[in-house]
Amino acid sequence: MKGYKFAGIRAEIKKKDQKDLGLIYCENPAVAAALFTRNKVMAAPVILGKEKIKKGLCQAVLVNSGNANCFTGDKGIQDAVSCAKMAATSLGISEDLVLVSSTGVIGANLPMDKFETGVPNIVTHLSENHVDDFAKAILTTDTHNKIVKESSIIGDKKFSIMGIAKGSGMIRPDMATMLAFICTDVNISALDLKISLSAANEKSFNRITIDGDTSTNDTLLALANGTSGVKINDTDSKKIFQDMLDKVCLKLAKMIVKDGEGATKLIQIIVKGAQSKLDAFKASETIAHSNLVKTAIYGEDPNWGRITAAAGRSGAQVVPEKMDLFFDEQPLVLKGRWLGEQAEKKIAQIMEKKEITITLDLNLGKETDSFLFCDFSEDYVKINAEYRS
Repeated sequence: MKGYKFAGIRAEIKKKDQKDLGLIYCENPAVAAALFTRNKVMAAPVILGKEKIKKGLCQAVLVNSGNANCFTGDKGIQDAVSCAKMAATSLGISEDLVLVSSTGVIGANLPMDKFETGVPNIVTHLSENHVDDFAKAILTTDTHNKIVKESSIIGDKKFSIMGIAKGSGMIRPDMATMLAFICTDVNISALDLKISLSAANEKSFNRITIDGDTSTNDTLLALANGTSGVKINDTDSKKIFQDMLDKVCLKLAKMIVKDGEGATKLIQIIVKGAQSKLDAFKASETIAHSNLVKTAIYGEDPNWGRITAAAGRSGAQVVPEKMDLFFDEQPLVLKGRWLGEQAEKKIAQIMEKKEITITLDLNLGKETDSFLFCDFSEDYVKINAEYRS
Protein backbone atom coordinates (compact mmCIF):
# COMPACT_ATOMS: atom_id res chain seq x y z
CA MET A 1 0.00 0.00 0.00
CA LYS A 2 1.40 3.37 -1.07
CA GLY A 3 3.00 5.40 1.69
CA TYR A 4 3.49 2.55 4.19
CA LYS A 5 6.59 0.52 4.91
CA PHE A 6 6.98 -2.47 7.19
CA ALA A 7 9.75 -4.48 8.83
CA GLY A 8 10.13 -7.42 11.17
CA ILE A 9 13.38 -8.76 12.61
CA ARG A 10 14.78 -10.91 15.40
CA ALA A 11 16.12 -8.67 18.14
CA GLU A 12 16.59 -11.53 20.64
CA ILE A 13 13.76 -10.36 22.90
CA LYS A 14 12.33 -13.88 22.80
CA LYS A 15 14.21 -16.93 24.00
CA LYS A 16 13.30 -18.83 20.85
CA ASP A 17 14.85 -18.14 17.46
CA GLN A 18 11.94 -16.09 16.11
CA LYS A 19 11.28 -12.58 14.84
CA ASP A 20 10.21 -10.40 17.77
CA LEU A 21 10.43 -6.74 16.74
CA GLY A 22 8.15 -5.11 14.17
CA LEU A 23 7.83 -1.62 12.70
CA ILE A 24 5.20 0.20 10.65
CA TYR A 25 6.34 3.48 9.10
CA CYS A 26 4.23 6.07 7.28
CA GLU A 27 6.15 8.29 4.88
CA ASN A 28 3.98 11.19 6.06
CA PRO A 29 2.13 11.56 9.38
CA ALA A 30 -1.14 9.64 9.20
CA VAL A 31 -4.47 10.36 10.84
CA ALA A 32 -4.79 7.88 13.70
CA ALA A 33 -7.44 6.40 15.99
CA ALA A 34 -7.20 3.63 18.53
CA LEU A 35 -9.06 1.52 21.07
CA PHE A 36 -7.34 0.02 24.09
CA THR A 37 -8.04 -2.58 26.74
CA ARG A 38 -10.41 -1.83 29.59
CA ASN A 39 -8.50 -4.15 31.88
CA LYS A 40 -7.50 -2.07 34.91
CA VAL A 41 -4.08 -3.73 34.81
CA MET A 42 -2.83 -1.91 31.73
CA ALA A 43 0.55 -2.38 30.12
CA ALA A 44 2.94 0.58 29.90
CA PRO A 45 2.57 0.99 26.10
CA VAL A 46 -1.20 1.16 26.51
CA ILE A 47 -0.92 3.86 29.18
CA LEU A 48 1.46 5.81 26.94
CA GLY A 49 -0.60 5.17 23.80
CA LYS A 50 -3.83 6.45 25.34
CA GLU A 51 -2.17 9.82 25.84
CA LYS A 52 -0.38 10.02 22.49
CA ILE A 53 -3.39 9.05 20.40
CA LYS A 54 -5.25 12.16 21.61
CA LYS A 55 -3.27 14.13 19.02
CA GLY A 56 -4.88 12.05 16.27
CA LEU A 57 -1.63 11.63 14.35
CA CYS A 58 0.93 8.84 14.06
CA GLN A 59 3.86 8.16 11.76
CA ALA A 60 5.43 5.00 13.20
CA VAL A 61 4.45 2.03 15.34
CA LEU A 62 7.10 -0.08 17.07
CA VAL A 63 5.87 -3.47 18.28
CA ASN A 64 7.68 -6.14 20.24
CA SER A 65 6.61 -9.66 21.14
CA GLY A 66 7.98 -11.84 23.93
CA ASN A 67 7.51 -9.24 26.68
CA ALA A 68 4.29 -7.40 27.59
CA ASN A 69 5.98 -4.57 29.54
CA CYS A 70 3.06 -4.83 31.96
CA PHE A 71 3.03 -4.56 35.74
CA THR A 72 6.46 -2.97 35.46
CA GLY A 73 5.71 0.32 37.25
CA ASP A 74 7.43 3.60 36.48
CA LYS A 75 10.35 1.83 34.84
CA GLY A 76 7.97 0.22 32.36
CA ILE A 77 6.64 3.64 31.36
CA GLN A 78 10.19 5.02 31.07
CA ASP A 79 11.19 2.04 28.92
CA ALA A 80 8.19 2.54 26.62
CA VAL A 81 9.10 6.21 26.25
CA SER A 82 12.72 5.27 25.53
CA CYS A 83 11.65 2.81 22.82
CA ALA A 84 9.58 5.53 21.15
CA LYS A 85 12.56 7.92 21.33
CA MET A 86 14.87 5.32 19.76
CA ALA A 87 12.48 4.80 16.87
CA ALA A 88 11.98 8.54 16.39
CA THR A 89 15.72 9.18 16.34
CA SER A 90 16.39 6.33 13.90
CA LEU A 91 13.60 7.49 11.59
CA GLY A 92 14.29 11.20 11.93
CA ILE A 93 10.75 12.04 13.05
CA SER A 94 9.09 13.54 16.13
CA GLU A 95 8.81 11.29 19.18
CA ASP A 96 5.18 12.44 19.51
CA LEU A 97 4.41 10.59 16.28
CA VAL A 98 5.67 7.19 17.48
CA LEU A 99 3.42 4.67 19.22
CA VAL A 100 4.70 1.49 20.84
CA SER A 101 2.97 -1.84 21.53
CA SER A 102 4.10 -4.92 23.37
CA THR A 103 2.84 -8.48 23.78
CA GLY A 104 4.15 -11.42 25.75
CA VAL A 105 4.83 -12.35 29.36
CA ILE A 106 3.52 -10.01 32.09
CA GLY A 107 5.78 -8.76 34.87
CA ALA A 108 9.25 -8.65 33.33
CA ASN A 109 11.09 -5.47 32.35
CA LEU A 110 11.97 -4.95 28.72
CA PRO A 111 15.51 -6.02 27.79
CA MET A 112 16.47 -2.50 26.75
CA ASP A 113 19.88 -3.52 25.41
CA LYS A 114 18.06 -5.56 22.75
CA PHE A 115 16.10 -2.48 21.69
CA GLU A 116 19.21 -0.29 21.59
CA THR A 117 20.65 -2.55 18.89
CA GLY A 118 17.37 -3.75 17.38
CA VAL A 119 15.63 -0.44 16.70
CA PRO A 120 18.36 1.11 14.50
CA ASN A 121 18.65 -2.25 12.75
CA ILE A 122 14.95 -2.65 11.99
CA VAL A 123 14.77 0.77 10.31
CA THR A 124 17.21 -0.48 7.67
CA HIS A 125 14.78 -3.31 6.82
CA LEU A 126 11.76 -1.10 6.08
CA SER A 127 10.06 -1.93 2.80
CA GLU A 128 6.60 -1.93 1.22
CA ASN A 129 7.15 -5.66 0.68
CA HIS A 130 7.90 -6.68 4.28
CA VAL A 131 4.33 -6.94 5.59
CA ASP A 132 4.78 -10.68 6.26
CA ASP A 133 7.91 -10.00 8.31
CA PHE A 134 6.06 -7.48 10.45
CA ALA A 135 3.10 -9.84 10.92
CA LYS A 136 5.43 -12.65 12.00
CA ALA A 137 7.37 -10.46 14.43
CA ILE A 138 4.30 -9.62 16.52
CA LEU A 139 3.14 -13.23 17.10
CA THR A 140 3.25 -15.04 20.43
CA THR A 141 1.48 -18.42 20.56
CA ASP A 142 -0.13 -17.83 17.15
CA THR A 143 0.57 -20.51 14.57
CA HIS A 144 0.49 -18.22 11.52
CA ASN A 145 0.34 -14.62 10.28
CA LYS A 146 -2.99 -12.83 10.16
CA ILE A 147 -3.22 -10.36 7.27
CA VAL A 148 -6.29 -9.16 5.37
CA LYS A 149 -6.42 -6.69 2.49
CA GLU A 150 -9.50 -5.35 0.71
CA SER A 151 -10.03 -2.68 -1.96
CA SER A 152 -13.02 -0.76 -3.29
CA ILE A 153 -13.87 2.31 -5.33
CA ILE A 154 -15.42 5.64 -4.40
CA GLY A 155 -16.19 7.79 -7.41
CA ASP A 156 -13.47 6.91 -9.89
CA LYS A 157 -10.75 6.33 -7.31
CA LYS A 158 -9.61 3.11 -5.68
CA PHE A 159 -8.84 2.84 -1.97
CA SER A 160 -7.54 -0.01 0.16
CA ILE A 161 -7.62 -1.20 3.74
CA MET A 162 -5.13 -3.69 5.15
CA GLY A 163 -5.31 -5.26 8.58
CA ILE A 164 -2.61 -7.12 10.47
CA ALA A 165 -3.33 -8.84 13.77
CA LYS A 166 -1.99 -11.21 16.38
CA GLY A 167 -3.97 -13.16 18.90
CA SER A 168 -4.39 -16.78 19.92
CA GLY A 169 -4.85 -16.80 23.68
CA MET A 170 -5.90 -14.40 26.43
CA ILE A 171 -8.76 -13.40 24.16
CA ARG A 172 -11.91 -11.94 25.61
CA PRO A 173 -12.63 -8.57 24.07
CA ASP A 174 -13.68 -5.65 26.17
CA MET A 175 -13.08 -2.99 23.52
CA ALA A 176 -10.85 -4.77 21.07
CA THR A 177 -8.50 -7.58 21.81
CA MET A 178 -4.99 -8.74 21.03
CA LEU A 179 -2.98 -6.39 18.82
CA ALA A 180 -4.44 -5.26 15.50
CA PHE A 181 -3.18 -2.62 13.11
CA ILE A 182 -5.31 -1.22 10.29
CA CYS A 183 -3.63 0.73 7.47
CA THR A 184 -5.68 2.57 4.87
CA ASP A 185 -4.95 5.14 2.17
CA VAL A 186 -8.15 7.21 2.50
CA ASN A 187 -8.38 10.85 3.55
CA ILE A 188 -10.50 10.93 6.69
CA SER A 189 -10.70 12.99 9.88
CA ALA A 190 -9.47 11.53 13.16
CA LEU A 191 -12.98 11.78 14.61
CA ASP A 192 -14.62 9.96 11.71
CA LEU A 193 -11.89 7.30 11.77
CA LYS A 194 -12.50 6.73 15.49
CA ILE A 195 -16.26 6.45 14.92
CA SER A 196 -15.78 3.95 12.10
CA LEU A 197 -13.21 1.94 14.05
CA SER A 198 -15.45 1.72 17.11
CA ALA A 199 -18.39 0.55 15.00
CA ALA A 200 -16.31 -2.09 13.20
CA ASN A 201 -14.87 -3.28 16.50
CA GLU A 202 -18.30 -3.87 18.02
CA LYS A 203 -19.24 -6.22 15.19
CA SER A 204 -15.96 -8.12 15.11
CA PHE A 205 -13.29 -8.04 17.81
CA ASN A 206 -15.88 -7.35 20.50
CA ARG A 207 -17.79 -10.46 19.47
CA ILE A 208 -15.07 -13.10 19.82
CA THR A 209 -13.67 -15.13 22.66
CA ILE A 210 -11.15 -17.91 23.06
CA ASP A 211 -10.62 -18.31 26.78
CA GLY A 212 -12.55 -15.51 28.50
CA ASP A 213 -9.45 -13.52 29.52
CA THR A 214 -9.16 -9.84 28.59
CA SER A 215 -5.53 -8.97 27.88
CA THR A 216 -3.60 -6.18 29.56
CA ASN A 217 -2.16 -5.04 26.22
CA ASP A 218 -5.15 -4.99 23.87
CA THR A 219 -4.67 -2.39 21.14
CA LEU A 220 -6.60 -1.76 17.93
CA LEU A 221 -4.95 1.01 15.94
CA ALA A 222 -6.03 2.50 12.61
CA LEU A 223 -3.87 4.72 10.38
CA ALA A 224 -5.07 6.69 7.33
CA ASN A 225 -2.45 8.40 5.16
CA GLY A 226 -4.69 9.84 2.40
CA THR A 227 -2.44 8.74 -0.49
CA SER A 228 -5.34 7.37 -2.57
CA GLY A 229 -6.96 10.79 -2.81
CA VAL A 230 -10.28 9.26 -1.72
CA LYS A 231 -12.09 11.53 0.73
CA ILE A 232 -14.39 10.05 3.37
CA ASN A 233 -16.52 13.09 4.08
CA ASP A 234 -20.16 12.41 3.23
CA THR A 235 -22.84 9.82 3.94
CA ASP A 236 -22.20 7.66 0.87
CA SER A 237 -18.41 7.55 1.20
CA LYS A 238 -18.65 6.86 4.93
CA LYS A 239 -20.93 3.89 4.31
CA ILE A 240 -18.65 2.39 1.68
CA PHE A 241 -15.63 2.84 3.93
CA GLN A 242 -17.49 1.44 6.95
CA ASP A 243 -18.58 -1.66 5.05
CA MET A 244 -15.00 -2.28 3.95
CA LEU A 245 -13.59 -1.73 7.42
CA ASP A 246 -16.22 -4.03 8.92
CA LYS A 247 -15.22 -6.72 6.43
CA VAL A 248 -11.51 -6.47 7.20
CA CYS A 249 -12.03 -6.50 10.97
CA LEU A 250 -14.44 -9.44 10.86
CA LYS A 251 -12.05 -11.49 8.72
CA LEU A 252 -9.22 -10.79 11.16
CA ALA A 253 -11.45 -11.65 14.12
CA LYS A 254 -12.37 -15.01 12.58
CA MET A 255 -8.71 -15.74 11.90
CA ILE A 256 -7.92 -15.13 15.56
CA VAL A 257 -10.62 -17.50 16.79
CA LYS A 258 -9.68 -20.22 14.29
CA ASP A 259 -6.09 -19.93 15.53
CA GLY A 260 -7.11 -20.09 19.19
CA GLU A 261 -4.70 -21.94 21.43
CA GLY A 262 -5.46 -25.64 21.01
CA ALA A 263 -8.61 -24.90 18.99
CA THR A 264 -10.02 -27.47 16.56
CA LYS A 265 -13.35 -25.82 15.68
CA LEU A 266 -14.81 -22.36 14.95
CA ILE A 267 -18.31 -21.84 16.29
CA GLN A 268 -20.78 -19.02 15.84
CA ILE A 269 -23.50 -18.78 18.46
CA ILE A 270 -26.50 -16.73 17.34
CA VAL A 271 -29.14 -15.77 19.89
CA LYS A 272 -32.32 -14.48 18.27
CA GLY A 273 -35.83 -13.70 19.46
CA ALA A 274 -34.58 -11.86 22.55
CA GLN A 275 -36.66 -9.21 24.31
CA SER A 276 -33.83 -6.67 24.19
CA LYS A 277 -30.45 -6.14 22.56
CA LEU A 278 -28.82 -6.51 25.96
CA ASP A 279 -30.52 -9.88 26.50
CA ALA A 280 -29.28 -11.12 23.12
CA PHE A 281 -25.76 -9.98 23.98
CA LYS A 282 -25.80 -11.50 27.47
CA ALA A 283 -27.04 -14.89 26.32
CA SER A 284 -24.69 -15.21 23.35
CA GLU A 285 -21.69 -14.00 25.35
CA THR A 286 -22.34 -16.39 28.24
CA ILE A 287 -22.72 -19.38 25.94
CA ALA A 288 -19.52 -18.47 24.07
CA HIS A 289 -17.58 -18.21 27.34
CA SER A 290 -18.89 -21.47 28.81
CA ASN A 291 -16.11 -24.01 29.33
CA LEU A 292 -18.72 -26.76 29.49
CA VAL A 293 -20.07 -25.79 26.09
CA LYS A 294 -16.56 -25.48 24.63
CA THR A 295 -15.42 -28.89 25.90
CA ALA A 296 -18.62 -30.58 24.70
CA ILE A 297 -18.02 -29.17 21.23
CA TYR A 298 -14.42 -30.42 21.30
CA GLY A 299 -15.75 -33.88 22.22
CA GLU A 300 -18.38 -33.59 19.45
CA ASP A 301 -21.03 -34.30 22.06
CA PRO A 302 -24.50 -32.73 21.42
CA ASN A 303 -24.85 -31.90 25.11
CA TRP A 304 -27.46 -29.24 24.42
CA GLY A 305 -28.38 -28.80 28.07
CA ARG A 306 -25.10 -26.93 28.60
CA ILE A 307 -26.15 -24.35 26.02
CA THR A 308 -29.62 -23.73 27.41
CA ALA A 309 -28.25 -23.70 30.97
CA ALA A 310 -25.69 -21.05 30.00
CA ALA A 311 -28.46 -18.91 28.54
CA GLY A 312 -30.45 -19.39 31.73
CA ARG A 313 -27.66 -18.04 33.94
CA SER A 314 -26.73 -15.18 31.60
CA GLY A 315 -29.10 -12.66 33.14
CA ALA A 316 -31.17 -12.55 29.95
CA GLN A 317 -34.91 -13.08 30.08
CA VAL A 318 -35.59 -16.68 29.01
CA VAL A 319 -38.57 -19.03 29.11
CA PRO A 320 -37.38 -22.64 28.74
CA GLU A 321 -40.68 -23.79 27.20
CA LYS A 322 -40.25 -21.32 24.33
CA MET A 323 -36.64 -22.09 23.35
CA ASP A 324 -35.65 -23.49 19.94
CA LEU A 325 -32.10 -24.78 19.38
CA PHE A 326 -30.47 -25.50 16.02
CA PHE A 327 -27.05 -26.77 14.95
CA ASP A 328 -26.60 -25.35 11.46
CA GLU A 329 -30.11 -25.92 10.02
CA GLN A 330 -30.87 -29.03 12.08
CA PRO A 331 -33.25 -28.54 15.03
CA LEU A 332 -32.51 -30.34 18.30
CA VAL A 333 -34.96 -28.54 20.62
CA LEU A 334 -38.30 -26.99 19.61
CA LYS A 335 -40.47 -25.09 22.07
CA GLY A 336 -38.41 -26.45 24.91
CA ARG A 337 -38.76 -30.11 23.89
CA TRP A 338 -35.83 -32.36 22.94
CA LEU A 339 -36.45 -33.96 19.55
CA GLY A 340 -34.92 -37.29 20.50
CA GLU A 341 -32.03 -39.57 19.67
CA GLN A 342 -32.42 -39.46 15.89
CA ALA A 343 -32.11 -35.67 15.87
CA GLU A 344 -29.14 -35.92 18.21
CA LYS A 345 -27.39 -38.35 15.87
CA LYS A 346 -27.76 -35.85 13.03
CA ILE A 347 -26.32 -33.12 15.29
CA ALA A 348 -23.37 -35.37 16.17
CA GLN A 349 -22.52 -35.57 12.46
CA ILE A 350 -22.69 -31.78 12.15
CA MET A 351 -20.35 -31.44 15.13
CA GLU A 352 -17.63 -33.28 13.20
CA LYS A 353 -17.27 -30.19 10.99
CA LYS A 354 -14.58 -27.58 11.56
CA GLU A 355 -17.06 -24.69 11.45
CA ILE A 356 -20.48 -24.84 13.11
CA THR A 357 -23.33 -22.39 13.63
CA ILE A 358 -25.50 -22.80 16.72
CA THR A 359 -28.75 -20.81 16.85
CA LEU A 360 -30.78 -20.36 20.01
CA ASP A 361 -34.17 -18.76 19.41
CA LEU A 362 -35.66 -17.44 22.65
CA ASN A 363 -38.96 -16.63 20.90
CA LEU A 364 -39.56 -13.65 23.18
CA GLY A 365 -38.84 -10.68 20.91
CA LYS A 366 -37.02 -9.46 17.81
CA GLU A 367 -33.45 -8.77 18.94
CA THR A 368 -30.41 -10.76 17.78
CA ASP A 369 -26.71 -10.91 18.65
CA SER A 370 -23.90 -13.35 18.07
CA PHE A 371 -20.39 -14.38 19.15
CA LEU A 372 -17.57 -16.31 17.55
CA PHE A 373 -15.70 -18.77 19.75
CA CYS A 374 -13.65 -21.95 19.63
CA ASP A 375 -13.58 -25.23 21.50
CA PHE A 376 -11.25 -26.23 24.34
CA SER A 377 -8.80 -29.10 23.87
CA GLU A 378 -6.03 -30.64 25.94
CA ASP A 379 -3.57 -28.57 23.92
CA TYR A 380 -4.92 -25.33 25.41
CA VAL A 381 -3.89 -26.50 28.87
CA LYS A 382 -0.51 -27.69 27.62
CA ILE A 383 0.28 -24.44 25.76
CA ASN A 384 -0.53 -22.26 28.75
CA ALA A 385 1.11 -24.53 31.31
CA GLU A 386 4.36 -24.22 29.38
CA TYR A 387 3.99 -20.59 28.21
CA ARG A 388 6.91 -19.17 30.22
CA SER A 389 9.28 -22.11 29.72
